[in-house]
Amino acid sequence: MRNLIIFFRRYFNFFLFLLLEVICIVLVFQNNNLQRSAYLNSANDISGKMYDKYNNVQYYFHLKATNDSLVAENTRLHNAIRTSFDSVVTGTGLKIDTIRQYSDDTLHRVIGTQIRRYKYFEAKVINNSVNKPINYLTIHRGSLQGIRPNMGVISSSGVVGVVRSVSDNYAVVLSMLSKSNSVSISARLGQGKEMGSVHWDGDNATYAQLKDIPKSAKVHKGDTVVTSGFSALFPENIPIGYVDTVMLSDKAGTSFNIRLRLATNFYNVQYVYVIENLLKDEQQRLEDSTYKLIK
Repeated sequence: MRNLIIFFRRYFNFFLFLLLEVICIVLVFQNNNLQRSAYLNSANDISGKMYDKYNNVQYYFHLKATNDSLVAENTRLHNAIRTSFDSVVTGTGLKIDTIRQYSDDTLHRVIGTQIRRYKYFEAKVINNSVNKPINYLTIHRGSLQGIRPNMGVISSSGVVGVVRSVSDNYAVVLSMLSKSNSVSISARLGQGKEMGSVHWDGDNATYAQLKDIPKSAKVHKGDTVVTSGFSALFPENIPIGYVDTVMLSDKAGTSFNIRLRLATNFYNVQYVYVIENLLKDEQQRLEDSTYKLIK
């Protein structure tokens, strides 16, 4: 206590000066509109900048939650878009999980029914390779969450690969970046509609090869290449890549060998969407039975 009293006695004049300064400043701002306005504007500007900085910091620490909510919303939208449904004529009423099409006139009549064909599941990528002859991704979603082998996998940008093995809570995806005959994506040109197949040549994780496009096709650099829809794994019109270079397969060749810049950035895949084709088994059974009859 004695030291505190000595401290105040020693610096009494300084503290008195500060007190009088504060009193003078308060009186000036209270009795002068110009100074008061300048003070309030400055204070608001400073506090606004501080709140902005605080909000940026807070937003940064909530990025994961924001990202998760966006992925979930994208999944909901994927499941709602019209390309996830197939048109069907039925006299027995509506099937489970359908959408109706209505006429544009005032009667608003039902003119068609579509049944769901594709269902989407979002999944977090927890492991990924890009520099091996055969590359895989591991996702945090498994059989308990509806994932099965031979489901197509896409990113928000384009095709990723195919589910190969599944445990209760995890699944391993065979990436498009695999030099394997089992990884061939049925594709078509976005403009000319000509069909071909996409393979990875193992050289670069950014590029792949589009083959079997006929020489008569009009192909230009930058053209989009999408899924054909002929595969039971992927809906049509999912981006695969963009034309980078075009050349003939050989001097006497009748088809192009096209280098594609892949739509998916495999170096930075964080979330994917696994696609379940709800009509795949029916299609497969019919095709298998037909092949047996032919043999």
